[in-house]
Amino acid sequence: RKRLQDQVRHLAFIDSLTGLPNRRLLEDRLPQAFSASRRSGSHGAVLFIDLDNFKPLNDVHGHAAGDQLLIEVANRLRTCVRDHDTVARVGGDEFVVVLDELGTSRTMAIQNARQSAEKIRARLAESYKLEIAQKPAAPCPIRHRCTASIGVALFAGTEVHPDDELKAPEAAMYKAKARKRDSVQFAEAVA
Repeated sequence: RKRLQDQVRHLAFIDSLTGLPNRRLLEDRLPQAFSASRRSGSHGAVLFIDLDNFKPLNDVHGHAAGDQLLIEVANRLRTCVRDHDTVARVGGDEFVVVLDELGTSRTMAIQNARQSAEKIRARLAESYKLEIAQKPAAPCPIRHRCTASIGVALFAGTEVHPDDELKAPEAAMYKAKARKRDSVQFAEAVA
């Protein structure tokens, strides 16, 4: 019975493809991050990440190739953040990273958030080696380049309505896509 309950919880809160937290678990963790920020006086950031060159891979090589790419993106994101930060897949080719404890100074937090976002952007832009199944032949390796547009919103423990938590970083991500893909855009003007 306990094992069944654990399986149900896992299915409810974890993305089955990537093993990352899903939107539901992210929506639970965001208020916790805001509360921790309020208690510590340290800033945090929410990064909304959308892959720039995902659809052509699916169109040309099929969904299995797209799934491989999403798994590799999840693995790369995990290596770019600290253990206590949150990485989630919120749908399709969209991911969210919640960075905690970026510093009590807003200037320091901006610098740390920018550094983390650029590290993620650069890591995701590296070439991907994917194995494409071809029947009846052996899998065929392909190289794929995929960049990311990243929107960043800082927080400092402010109260945010649950429906608004992702709006600012998502809007910033769309600005990054509109201006120049493969870029980082903050939700508000920062130095």
